[in-house]
Amino acid sequence: MSIEFASSARSTIGLEWEVMLADPTTGDLVGRAPELLTALEAQSAPERHTVTGELLTNTIEVTSGVGATVSDAVDDIAAAIASVRRSTDPAGIALLSAGSHPFAQWFNQRVTDKNRYRKLIERTQWWGRNMMIWGIHVHIGVEDRRKVLPIVGALSAFLPHLQALAASSPYWAGERTGYASNRALVFQQLPTAGLPWPIETWPEFESYVDDMTRTGVLADVSEIRWDIRPAPRWGTIEVRACDGMSTLTELASVAALTQTLVEFFSRELDEGRTLPTLPTWFHRENKWRTARYGLDARVIVDAAGSQVPVREHVAAVVEDLLPIAQDLSCVRELEGVLTIAKDGASYARQLDAADAADGDLREVVQHLIREFRAGPERSVMD
Repeated sequence: MSIEFASSARSTIGLEWEVMLADPTTGDLVGRAPELLTALEAQSAPERHTVTGELLTNTIEVTSGVGATVSDAVDDIAAAIASVRRSTDPAGIALLSAGSHPFAQWFNQRVTDKNRYRKLIERTQWWGRNMMIWGIHVHIGVEDRRKVLPIVGALSAFLPHLQALAASSPYWAGERTGYASNRALVFQQLPTAGLPWPIETWPEFESYVDDMTRTGVLADVSEIRWDIRPAPRWGTIEVRACDGMSTLTELASVAALTQTLVEFFSRELDEGRTLPTLPTWFHRENKWRTARYGLDARVIVDAAGSQVPVREHVAAVVEDLLPIAQDLSCVRELEGVLTIAKDGASYARQLDAADAADGDLREVVQHLIREFRAGPERSVMD
């Protein structure tokens, strides 16, 4: 099977952000996307951004155009959210984003009436119906498909760092899970989701897709749902490991870290260097650790099994990447990673908001609604 990889400018960036629709008073999810999307999709047609539906009717997704810089893509997302608000505010619908909703129940949610979603639920049953999860996807352009799988392999070692910075799903259906990112472990239950297989070359990837389509696992390459995957249609590497970011500024920071890492690895390949990889079992352990402990995790950073606090390692990585960030015009956004590492990610702020409200998860939703509109509520942690 031959899979074409679209032409894409090197280290360009695109963003996708899944957003919840909620009742502003009760905080519960509302399945009102279908009544909004016809107008929103038409309004976005001439714009750089798009607004579309998702698996559940309580969700919309906003997508940027192709950005030369993180700022370009973030501006598109901001414009998309502003457009959505012009419809949701008068309709009495609140917006928020996190990896999970603090107390909503899966059996109260409706699946969007599209054939691809019906097929997904028919196959996956209970696990599919439980996919009350929201995430972000970061696309980075790669100019040569021979680079794609080596970069996917090397970047996989940094998925735990990205997952920890974005972790925002400490609650599930009203329960405090004890995990920073419960979404990470729920999502991997779907077929073809989770960590990527250790595939090193494009022909090996084509062989994998051929095997999966011949045996009926996949209809096409787009149904690969790995935490990081090639996106041949767009000519990108797509990082999908992160929970829904609760604020636009934090989305920008995670996007900048992803972009600079991809560019770093691309430069290493240009110099003829072999990119480092970790054993598959270390990737699996690191994913579990940052899902469980978030920014308090210790991650395995090399094949020898060396372990470092993820906050410490993130800070060192950011320092190393600053010259690349300068070249890509995203220094400010990349330095925001240090702020998240220092002050805490969304999961920690949600836990603090719950504690301050004697465990009332409705107040956690109100906290998330405020953050989505105004930015991180640093005072919650003071």
